[in-house]
Amino acid sequence: MKHSDFCLPDGMSAETFLADYWQKKPLLIKGGLPALVGMFEPEDVLGLALEDGVSARLISQDDANPDQWSLKQSPLSEEDIDQAPTLWTILVQNLEQWSPELGELWSHFDFIPKWQQDDIMVSVAPEGGSVGAHYDEYDVFLAQGFGARRWILGKMCDADTPFVPDQPIRLLDDMGQIIFDEVLEAGDVLYVPPGLSHHGIAQNDCLTFSFGFRRPNLVQIIDEIADVATNHSELFRVLTLAQGRQNDAFELSDDSIQAMKKAVLDLLNSKAGDALFADAIAELVSKRQYELLAFEDELSADELSDRLSDGEAMMLNPACRFVRKGAAWYVNGECVSFDAEALALFERLIAGEVISDGDVDDEKLQTLSGWLNDNWLVMV
Repeated sequence: MKHSDFCLPDGMSAETFLADYWQKKPLLIKGGLPALVGMFEPEDVLGLALEDGVSARLISQDDANPDQWSLKQSPLSEEDIDQAPTLWTILVQNLEQWSPELGELWSHFDFIPKWQQDDIMVSVAPEGGSVGAHYDEYDVFLAQGFGARRWILGKMCDADTPFVPDQPIRLLDDMGQIIFDEVLEAGDVLYVPPGLSHHGIAQNDCLTFSFGFRRPNLVQIIDEIADVATNHSELFRVLTLAQGRQNDAFELSDDSIQAMKKAVLDLLNSKAGDALFADAIAELVSKRQYELLAFEDELSADELSDRLSDGEAMMLNPACRFVRKGAAWYVNGECVSFDAEALALFERLIAGEVISDGDVDDEKLQTLSGWLNDNWLVMV
């Protein structure tokens, strides 16, 4: 994708955005994502929210007391929607899982490494609908796809920022000094850094798409290191520790704790530790947060050939996670191996190529049918 296609204001480079705005301050990008306009209507999202396997939430405010909020998790029913209060919002997670066309829009954010991509969430709401004043712990580009939404931004928050008590969702009772108050129309995008308080209010029937970016936390990293370490038999050897005389035989001494901590740090600071850590991080950031949807029944190479002959083609599934570390590729949390021909084919797909009839021979069809059956690919 050309840099001119990035979701950034005209004349702003990716370097300027990353240096001056990323995780620092908000940025309004007028007309930043025109391809999103008209891609969905509210009825599309409402219908999807009722489907089996969809992660959706209904958030509403009581008609008699708008300060009292309620939350209903999926599965949702038509009755939930029909009987909802006047002010409601439905959030659907992982929308690229259900719409590869939408998932292709991730490419407009490729000035940020793909391993930080989380998912695309959509909110559908009537006039006045909202999820209240809150903050997120990740970066988000809020893209208006249908209708209009007013966005109000305030103070930066942290772990000590209080929330309104006795509510089913995290709500701020104080956004501090307001620094931004504007209405976004379809195609407009607002970047909001982590911790910045924000409040969106639907001005009419509207759809807002949240392109989220996040990094793993330390607990996830430690857990993944432990998981990967189980594949290294040498790490199961019991430690040997020097032992001084203790007055209390029941005591776990600070010296013993520090010696074991040093053993862990020595491992992590070694070449073997570097390799283990890199493998753990690559596996972690390539894992999907949501279960991968199978778009197709399993196809044999011959059946795939027939589909291609009928005019269909294949592309990478935007809902999958592909991460490269050096020469190694990780797909959906696993390190995968390719022979030279398969790697060349995979790299064509990674570059955005669509594979159609006549592009591949019988051997490549076998490879592609395997990838299709693993849900790495989708038919288009």
